[in-house]
Amino acid sequence: MKNHPNLQMNYIAKANSATNPKIVPDLTLDITRDVCPMTFVRTRLALDRLPSGAILLVMLRGTEPAQNVPRTAREQGHQILQTAQAEDGLISVWIRKA
Repeated sequence: MKNHPNLQMNYIAKANSATNPKIVPDLTLDITRDVCPMTFVRTRLALDRLPSGAILLVMLRGTEPAQNVPRTAREQGHQILQTAQAEDGLISVWIRKA
């Protein structure tokens, strides 16, 4: 796995704009080592800590989390602003809290 300098594995940290300068997240969550259903459980806990309108950047890997995290966030009323996949398979999902 490539080293991502802005991320700390399995740790919620204040984000910066280096991951995507167009969308500046309020919080970054790295769930690249988690499996379902913990991927959305951790995402939901992070969203619960944020105020309405805040942006959460979720970093994940794998087909199942890539489908389930955005779908479940939408079902709960949150907005998916953008998704992107890096060459190394790292998937980024920007979520605006409802």
